[in-house]
Amino acid sequence: MTRIIISEFMDQAAVDGLARDFDVLYDPDLVDRPDELLRAVGPARGLIVRNRTQVRGALLDSTPDLRVVGRLGVGLDNIDLDACAARGIEVCPATGANDAAVAEYVIATALILLRGAYDAGPRVIAGDWPRQACMGGEAGGKIMGLLGFGGISRQVAARATALGMSVVAHDPFVAADDPAWNEAGNREFDALLAEADVLSLHVPLTEGTRNVIDGAAVAAMKPGAILIDTARGGVVDEAAVITALRDSRLGGAAFDVFADEPVGAEAGATFAGVPNLILTPHIAGVTRESNVRVSAVTAENVRRVLSEEA
Repeated sequence: MTRIIISEFMDQAAVDGLARDFDVLYDPDLVDRPDELLRAVGPARGLIVRNRTQVRGALLDSTPDLRVVGRLGVGLDNIDLDACAARGIEVCPATGANDAAVAEYVIATALILLRGAYDAGPRVIAGDWPRQACMGGEAGGKIMGLLGFGGISRQVAARATALGMSVVAHDPFVAADDPAWNEAGNREFDALLAEADVLSLHVPLTEGTRNVIDGAAVAAMKPGAILIDTARGGVVDEAAVITALRDSRLGGAAFDVFADEPVGAEAGATFAGVPNLILTPHIAGVTRESNVRVSAVTAENVRRVLSEEA
């Protein structure tokens, strides 16, 4: 029976559906046992991963019969696409299935950082009443800037518009006459940095986007602006943002993704005590609802490829 390996967490109903027709090994912690993972994938024809399993090099060499990689999400920087194509392996991201989850995360995070009141709990408990210190700003009338204007970014734009924000974006891969620009102002990169009160990143990690938000880009942003990265670690120079927050050059920032994941204790210490900073563990696109959608789409993608070759 055709074997499918699932090396990271997935909705159980989707796993059970695949298991009715295929030999499925589901071990959400297998990604953390690389030697065991290499042995397990040997006879596999299907592999389902999230963002931590590195589908390249030794793993691909150890599974000569692999025909499909299902990605529980949309980022593909952990998968060697060229090597997969050369081996005839189809790579199937769950396009669109977690767009709403990420968009809601961006908007919620922007509101928290703009308002600046939600970390007052310890002071209130201690008997302090810091009303003036908690007097933040509103979203209405602000400018939401979007670096990248694909599916997730457009959902952020729709929600930001509903809050009374203006939306501007930069994406050289979206044609100037694309109707999507009816919903956002089309800006060059430098203009985007200068205009945005909130800058949300929605680009893949490539050599062209690595550290695209570096010290110079941070310096070009509007004073007091907020930066939100739910895209990929490595797109932002984390040290430059930390410095800007400590110097009150930026009004706030949120990292859901990091250059190195998981963030180790030594690296994590660099974020300690930084003001107006939100850190989350690569979870923006993962909600109970989106996990069901992403898992169902991925299971169907893998089933389709394996059924077509049968």
